[in-house]
Amino acid sequence: MSVIISVVNQKGGVGKTTTAVNLAAGLSEAGKFVLLVDLDPQGNATSGLGIKYRELQSGLYHALMGQSRVHDVIANTSHAGLRVIPATPDLAGANVELVSVEGRERKLSDLLAEVSSAYDYVLIDCPPSLGMLTLNGLVAADHILIPVQAEYYALEGLGQLLKTVELVKENIKPELSVLGAVVTMFDGRNKLSEEVMNDLYKFFPNNIFRSVIPRTVRLAEAPSFGKSIFHYEPKGKGAKAYERLSREILDFFDKV
Repeated sequence: MSVIISVVNQKGGVGKTTTAVNLAAGLSEAGKFVLLVDLDPQGNATSGLGIKYRELQSGLYHALMGQSRVHDVIANTSHAGLRVIPATPDLAGANVELVSVEGRERKLSDLLAEVSSAYDYVLIDCPPSLGMLTLNGLVAADHILIPVQAEYYALEGLGQLLKTVELVKENIKPELSVLGAVVTMFDGRNKLSEEVMNDLYKFFPNNIFRSVIPRTVRLAEAPSFGKSIFHYEPKGKGAKAYERLSREILDFFDKV
């Protein structure tokens, strides 16, 4: 059985897509077969893996709307064990178009049921909002991973996100669980970063990953070259941090 993890935070700019892309790449580098689902209409996870999403004829939107088979929209990446269901600009309309569709909150879950068994891990990069697409990302997942920037304002809205997760558990998917929070853009020289870490334990007393993602220029640059950090700077701090996070997640599921 595959493990499906949604990477979600309704606040933008917290390293959500960076985490989704590089965790997916890290898991594939560890020998796992991984599918990354780009559920964000901005398509950053798609372009961050070197796929020119504006030139694609079909993507996740077309599969959700029944215009394409999900098998036909899966694309290869430069990582041997990593595939992606790409986002295209059309996906922005799905938030509105899905509202009137029966079983709208389960459309992504139904799609993934057709392909997930072929993968060890499925990662979903959710949009930075709590709309219909993100709801689909939550319902399709077994676990939620929440990237949190080491900045004060990044903590705002976490309560709302966790409340939404609880509502999904109570009304749609009782088995959904919060895998934990991963701290991103951490600067050890910044006293505020340490204070944010301490405050995070109030939200996630037992669910903060030991692996902390540092603030580095290379991590910010890599997407513009269409590469994960493992192909852009494989020996740098960013790659080592995501390698540790990948190993931590693998160790967790090995024990389950």
